[in-house]
Amino acid sequence: MSETSGFLERPDGERLAWRRIDGAGPTVVWLGGFRSDMTGTKAQALADWAAGAGRGYVRFDYLGHGQSSGAFERGTITRWRDDALAVLESLAEGPLVLVGSSMGGWIACLAAMAAPERIAGLVLVAPAPDFTEKLMAPGIPPQGRAALAAEGVWLRPSEYGDPYPISRTLLEDGARWSILPGPVPITAPVRILQGAEDPDVPWRHALELAQGLNSRDVVFSLIKDGDHRLSRPQDIGRLIAAVEEL
Repeated sequence: MSETSGFLERPDGERLAWRRIDGAGPTVVWLGGFRSDMTGTKAQALADWAAGAGRGYVRFDYLGHGQSSGAFERGTITRWRDDALAVLESLAEGPLVLVGSSMGGWIACLAAMAAPERIAGLVLVAPAPDFTEKLMAPGIPPQGRAALAAEGVWLRPSEYGDPYPISRTLLEDGARWSILPGPVPITAPVRILQGAEDPDVPWRHALELAQGLNSRDVVFSLIKDGDHRLSRPQDIGRLIAAVEEL
């Protein structure tokens, strides 16, 4: 199956880059993480799987990510959730399996809550619900808090590249979409893959999500030597197996 690509126009003139493989459903939709894009290892591995298996697959970049337009600093959970819902409505047909990585796990949950009738299942990789409030905010150093108060933006150091801007608006908006400790009104089957050595999302945080879901069909897989990215060949194998199961 060949992959097509394009841009989805948003009401404010911004453009979301997307790629799609037409095939049998349920359509698998990739929801990437904070500052990641749709060309990453896991997203590409799923594209290769979908093309080989004849499955429908959609991936995209949020506002300010990857090939999409807009400044990253303008992004909020509200905006990125809305981006995801626009993609689901415009580009993904029929029942859906949402695959969310890190922040994308939070966005996947919010999208599933907004369109429950379309959700066949969720596969969440190191899901980071409420990360702005529960994982990021507590670690902001005094100089970061001073920058947020004075300028509204803090350049946060990153182990994955250049420092990236964290806005006061992002932190404040994130609290609006808190879903923990639950109950989280998702009843579709859920598979969670979590590394025990993840420095960004503690495994107990992901387990709290698993315990808070209303669904009775939840499998939480703790990968003892796994990191945050879970992009090794054996991790990719687990991801594809979880998607195939749903």
